[in-house]
This record gives sequence, structure tokens and C-alpha cells, in this order.
Amino acid sequence: MSSTIAKLNAPLTQAFDPRLLNESPIVITPTPTYNTQDQRLADFETLSAALEYAAGGVAGFNFYDAKGNLRSILPYRALRQNAQISARRLMGMGLTSGNRVAIIADTTPEFVELFFACRYAGLVPFAMPVPVNLGSHAVYVQQLRGMLDAGQASAAIANVDYINFLSEAAEGSQELRWVGTPEQLGKFAVSDIALPVNTPEEIAYLQFTSGSTRIPRGVIITERALMSNLQGIVRHGLEIRAGDRCASWLPFYHDMGLVGMVMAPMVAQVSVDYLATRDFAIRPLQWLRLISRNRATVAFSQPFGLKLCTLRVRDSDLEDLDLSSWRAAGVGAEMIRPDTLRNFADKFGPAGFDARAFLPCYGLAESTLAVTFSQIGKGFQSIQVDAGTLVDKKIAVRLQVEGRKYSEFVNCGRPLPEHTVKVVDDGGQELSDLKVGSVLVQGSSIMTGYFNNPEDTEKTLQPGNWLDTGDLGFLFEGDLYVTGRRTDVIIVNGRNIRAQDIEELAELQPEVRTREASAFGITDSNDITTIVLVIECRLTSVADRQSLTNRLQRLVYMAFGVNCLVELVSPHTLPRTSSGKLSRFAARQGFIQRTQPTDQLSAESGEK
Repeated sequence: MSSTIAKLNAPLTQAFDPRLLNESPIVITPTPTYNTQDQRLADFETLSAALEYAAGGVAGFNFYDAKGNLRSILPYRALRQNAQISARRLMGMGLTSGNRVAIIADTTPEFVELFFACRYAGLVPFAMPVPVNLGSHAVYVQQLRGMLDAGQASAAIANVDYINFLSEAAEGSQELRWVGTPEQLGKFAVSDIALPVNTPEEIAYLQFTSGSTRIPRGVIITERALMSNLQGIVRHGLEIRAGDRCASWLPFYHDMGLVGMVMAPMVAQVSVDYLATRDFAIRPLQWLRLISRNRATVAFSQPFGLKLCTLRVRDSDLEDLDLSSWRAAGVGAEMIRPDTLRNFADKFGPAGFDARAFLPCYGLAESTLAVTFSQIGKGFQSIQVDAGTLVDKKIAVRLQVEGRKYSEFVNCGRPLPEHTVKVVDDGGQELSDLKVGSVLVQGSSIMTGYFNNPEDTEKTLQPGNWLDTGDLGFLFEGDLYVTGRRTDVIIVNGRNIRAQDIEELAELQPEVRTREASAFGITDSNDITTIVLVIECRLTSVADRQSLTNRLQRLVYMAFGVNCLVELVSPHTLPRTSSGKLSRFAARQGFIQRTQPTDQLSAESGEK
């Protein structure tokens, strides 16, 4: 790595030319919504072939800053040109077909160019996250190091904001041959080596799972699987048509951001407007303004993003919004709570948002991205089921009597073409409608396995190439309803208790904010399971903290009939995955390390 470090210390920019101050500012405009070429909906064999076609039009990517100003544009024709140049530079470094290239995926044109450059060069890219919290330096470096090692990267690239993190993570690596910035890569000579032709059988990229329940793993996605999923998304899920335009704040390192809002628009020759995830988190109104200003028709969000908009946008801001163009409001990537959708629709109805635009869907990285879509233009549907029979008998009995405690689940729709979903019991037997069990998926966009991890691959891919999603749910009249994760069910004295239910109870308290409660179980050497509830708390008074602890313990006991251990921690303490979700697995591990000798409590949760 000594040569690598030398390259890192090279100058990054040319000397500043003061004459530039006298030049008129360059005015840029977004790439057009309506294209100049006939639209093709992902009928390509490879990603690079799709870009070759898209480069013949005028559509492309647009990048906005935190104030909503257009920062830069990347038409597909420029993306093709720049990606091919970078591909020849990567090949000139001696990288060969199949080598892995790690790229920290900030919301920039450079990341997109590098990702496609890898495909043009026959290399296998994988996106790594930007830090969720810059204060967690050591945790972030460890996360990067784990991905570099797991992906056996030969090269790694980050912009100047994150290169120090990356170089620290790369120290001691035996696989890495080069680490640097896009600017440093630009100093390499452009080789005259002919670019290889991609084939459907080769690996398109690795997608690292967010790791909400365990260490991240690199999902292997082939070109064939990718194009199958993209075709299903743009043709059947979204029914993309001329005049569509996308707007996104989703991170490029998450499968919904990368596949759904980078690749899918490109393979359909649709323009996209991007707002960086961190800018959205600070002011979600800017995302809605992009939709309103540029008349976007397709925009996806995780449920917490919709909730953030509902909470943060002021009523006075609605006067300047027109969301009537938004026809496909995709929702997915985590459990979808009906009230989140209702509250969003109530809030933004006066600004022209039509609740019929809601498009709940279900997917996971191991199936490239999408598995099911609800019917577009119909809004969301839900079912209320008896809460008691759901947990105790694993049957979703539709609510018949008013006043009974119920759980409500959103309809996530039907599988894409060439995909099948089934629900099975613990013995692997397929279950009939309304019976809750494990959700399995079979189809043309399923991963071939986890990279260099045959043990986990064997556990996840069952005979017949059925993918065990790890999710619980039921089918009803052909539609999928997801009820939670298997690893989110805590078994105490034979009772099944969903971790989400405990967390939601805690979040009802005024002192607890959304996504600042994590519940899990710990099992001691006597096989006794205890529920632990860790809360990020801003209270400083000892009396106030004790009052909250006592109240939470009392409420959990009243609701579930079990005792609960409550731990209050400082804000920003709970670990999160690369996609921003709380990691119960990491929270549990941290609790065990803080409170118990390793021989007293098992790292296993008692969850099934």
C-alpha cells in the first residue's frame, strides 16, 4: 500500500486562476422530461447496452444542493462518454475482468460515472455508504474495512470528503492495489485497450445488505438478474411512459436508491432529479419542491421519509407546492404503517397530492430489488386482523368485532412476472391464505449467492432456488402482506412478542422520538429470555429519567404481560445500518458488552 499512500498525497487540484472571477457564470438547465428518442423499457441484455441506447437521447441525471439549486447535470450521453474514459483508465492500471472496485456512494455524478465505468471495463463495482454520523469515526472505518475485506476489492475510490476514512480502512489490506479519489484517477493515462462486451451471465455488481440483523454480506447480482428486475419495475410495477420524470433523495448505496432511482430511470430513458440524503434529512421540503417544480411523476421513499415530511413541513409551505403530477409514490424498504400513509395524505392533500398515488411494494437486495408491487393508481389497501390470533395462532383473522385489539397491515401487491411468492410454516410446508409464516421468493432476479460466503448462501437459498427472505407474512387473494421479521419476534415463556410492537409503544411517549427505541431479547445460560428496551434519551434530571423508565416498564407489562429491562442512552448512540434503519443485532451486542460478562449472557436473542 506504500505506492497507494503516495498517490493519496498527490495534489488534487490545479492552481486557481483569478481570471475566472471575471467570467460570466454558466447557467445550466435540467435535462428535459420529454426525450428525443423512442422509449424502450429495459429490453436490453446488459446495463451497458441500455446506456448505449439512452445516450442517443437528451434525458439524464440532475443534482441539486441543499438550497434546491441545480448544481450539475449528467446527460446520459455524457455519462456514457465519461464512463468509457474512466473504464480505460481503470483497465490501464492493470485491473482485469471480474476484479471488484469499492466506491463510496455519495450523491454525485462522479459515483455514477465510476459505477458505469466499472461495467464498461468488465469490473464488479460495489457501493459503500457515506457515514450516517460523522462523530462515529471508528465505527465507520470499521464498517468500510469489513466491506473491503468481504468484497475482496482490488481498488477503492472516494471523493475528497471521505478519502481519509477510506485510506484508514484500507491500511493493511492484502487485496487492494490502489486507493484514491476520482480526481486522482483522472490523472492516469487513458489506455487504448478495447472495452470488453458485457454478457448476461457475468456479475453486474455486489450489493451489500444493510445488516439490520447481522454483519453485512455482499449479494451477487448478475446482468441477467438485474435486467429482469429492471424490466419488471419499469414495465409492470411503475408502467413507465413518455413524460415521466423521477425525483429522489434515496442514498446510492441502498438497493432502492441504486437500482430503483439510478438504473431503472436510465434503462427507460427517463430524467431524474437528485437531492442528497443528508440534505433531505435536514430539510425534506426540498424534495417535495423538486417534485413540484419539475413536475416529477415518480418518487419513492422509505416510510420514515414520508413521516419526516409530515412532521417537518409547515402548513405555510404548502401554498407553494403543487404535487398533482406525482402519480407513483412508491413506498418500501421497511415495514409500512398505514397511519404513516394516511397522515402524509392528509398533510399534503391541500398541495395536490392524490392518495391514489401511493404504491406500496416489497423487495430486498437478494432479489436485486423488487419482488411485489401493488396496483398502480389504486392507492394503498390494508387489512385489520385480530392481534391475539395473529401472534398466538399465526392466523390473520380479519377483524369482525369493534373494540378488539387489532393489527393493520398494508397490501404490498403481487409478484412481478417470472417471480413467485409463497408462505411456509416452520417445517417448510406451504400455507394457505391468511396463515402467517416465512416468506419465500423464487424468480429470475434472485441472487446467485453471497460473495465468498457459501455457508450463508446455503442457508438463504433453499432447494428449488427458493430465497428465504427472513420476513414473516401472509398471502390473501394473491397479494402479499408482510407482518415483520422472523428475527424481530422475541419468544418469552413461549409467547411470541414482536419487537416493533414494543418499540411503537415506547415511541408513543412524548420523551421518545421516532426511531430512537430498540427492543430485543437476551437469553442467559439458563435459557431464560429477558426483553430489553434501549431508548435514546435527552432527559438530564435523575427524577425524570427514572419516571420514564418506570412508565415504560409498566406499559410493557400492561400490554404484553412481561417484565422489561429499560436502558436510557445518549442521543445518537443506537447503531444504525447503512440505510439508516436501527440495527437490533448491533444494539443487542452493544448492550451485552456494556452490561454483562460474556459468559453470562448469550449473543443469541431468543428470537426466532
